[in-house]
Amino acid sequence: MKLSSGRMFLLLASASALAQPAWAQEDEAAELAKKLSNPVASLISVPLQYNHDEYGGANDGATASKLIAQPVVPFALNEDWNLITRTLITFVDQKDFPVAAANESGISDITTSLFFSPKSPSANGLIWGVGPVLLLPTASQEVLGTEKWGVGPTGVALKQTGPWTVGMLVGHIWSVAGNDERHDVNTSTLQPFFSYTTASHTTIGAYTESAYDWKGKQWQVPLIVQAGQMLKIGPQILQLAVAAKYWADAPDNGPTGWGLRAQLTFLFPK
Repeated sequence: MKLSSGRMFLLLASASALAQPAWAQEDEAAELAKKLSNPVASLISVPLQYNHDEYGGANDGATASKLIAQPVVPFALNEDWNLITRTLITFVDQKDFPVAAANESGISDITTSLFFSPKSPSANGLIWGVGPVLLLPTASQEVLGTEKWGVGPTGVALKQTGPWTVGMLVGHIWSVAGNDERHDVNTSTLQPFFSYTTASHTTIGAYTESAYDWKGKQWQVPLIVQAGQMLKIGPQILQLAVAAKYWADAPDNGPTGWGLRAQLTFLFPK
């Protein structure tokens, strides 16, 4: 699958041009904007996220484009608890790597997180969820995945005060089966985040998607600043967001400098 940054931005620009931030009920819009900042909110959403990064070192001049679909589906377990499923399905297009075998396009590994979360915040307003995260070796090309099955714990905690959201998402994956000739997976993720939502339902935030590879003893730390606006196209509610990404740390010959991100999230409130 070949991905084009020009086509992706054209799609997002077209959606923005057709949409109007008009709402029949301001309270509904404010509540949805608040839920979007909460990873374990009881809200069905389907984000489509485009990323473009450039590489340095021995891979200088190489690029990677990724289109990530991340459906989020909540299930009510009983009167007190929800189960929130978050699945990442990534399509990759890699170009201009000096090793020809790296210049591939296709699907990468899939990860699925399951959060068991109380329906109501704690007495001090804390919202949280914990559960397992699963790694599935679904890559269509060897270079795009790990060829390993993996499992581990994940958790999130946050607090929402007025227009502010502050929180942290953590996780760890160990490989438990798969191709013995491939490196084992032993990776921790650390993702602090905060955001502010304005009265016009614009959300401005900053976060990282840091990961540490315990086998390779390497960090990857992209620092991301993002702005998103809630919109409506007919009956469909969505959020259009754009972000700047800077690689503060990355593996040798990995991503470097500045990257781009654009995201279109479809919302399906109950």
